[in-house]
Amino acid sequence: MTLPRTMRAWRVEDLSDAGTMQRREVDLPVPGPDQHLLRVEAAGVAFGDTLIVRGRYQVKPPLPFTPGSDVVGRIVGDDALAGTRVASSTSRQGGFAEYVLVPRSEVVAIGDDTPAGAALALRSNFPTSLYALRHAAALKAGETLLVHAAAGGVGSAALLLGKRIGARVIACAGGPAKAAACTAMGADVAIDTQAGDWVDAVRAAAPGGVDVVYDPVGGDTGAQSLRCLAFGARYLVIGFAGGSLTALPANRLLLHNASAIGVLWGEVRKRDAALSAQLTHEVYAAWRAGELPLPPGRAFAFDEAPQALAALAGRDSIGKVWLDLGALR
Repeated sequence: MTLPRTMRAWRVEDLSDAGTMQRREVDLPVPGPDQHLLRVEAAGVAFGDTLIVRGRYQVKPPLPFTPGSDVVGRIVGDDALAGTRVASSTSRQGGFAEYVLVPRSEVVAIGDDTPAGAALALRSNFPTSLYALRHAAALKAGETLLVHAAAGGVGSAALLLGKRIGARVIACAGGPAKAAACTAMGADVAIDTQAGDWVDAVRAAAPGGVDVVYDPVGGDTGAQSLRCLAFGARYLVIGFAGGSLTALPANRLLLHNASAIGVLWGEVRKRDAALSAQLTHEVYAAWRAGELPLPPGRAFAFDEAPQALAALAGRDSIGKVWLDLGALR
């Protein structure tokens, strides 16, 4: 196919609390020897994107930049693998665009029968959660797992993987619809955090405490989670979707002989490519075998990128969120 010289892309040109993006026409990127050029079919939207566009994420790309760290698309250009449909991380953002550069080491070939939303969740959310539960927390069958934001992207992955490992899963989510979604995904206990004191509800459901806490929310949610620990528990720091860092009360870790463990999957991916590939292929295989029934997620049109970010920021989504670029073809 003949490639255009320019493409449409969402750009962050200034950082502000509003997280404003502009849709621009920009030059088509040129791949280096260790990169593929993808024609983007769908771009994953993660809670981190709501932070990075406001300059509140751990990584701050130089301005101007295009957000988006995971994509589904086809390899194009003068490339031996041209035409191959793949899911991939972008490493340096850039996914909210018609074309994007991805590292050759990051692509996973997927069949045409794999829906874009499923491919994105399996490429990003599920390896993150599998690494967190199996490798960081050493979660075992029969243990109790508490998952915060359990109806969200990484939270729903943790819920499903926790059940697959054989844990008893207590799912916390905001609102009755999200709590119901957690029950439908197999949670043993689903707690609506908007309906009352969730700490009391967790302690009632697990009088002896929980063995592992999976926390992508942070802030006060993280601090209060330490009131729910069993002896020898592991508290996983996944992220800070609540908007503030977690001030952990170290005395509660001490009293329960517990540990707090940070999980930064992007860094693990860079440092252990073999493990990253193993976990990624494992979750794809489990999904194809019918062992991971994914929540439906939600697609937005490319022009609706600001609305997609607003839905995540407002906790108005269940499962994976992505931009569908099909209408641009």
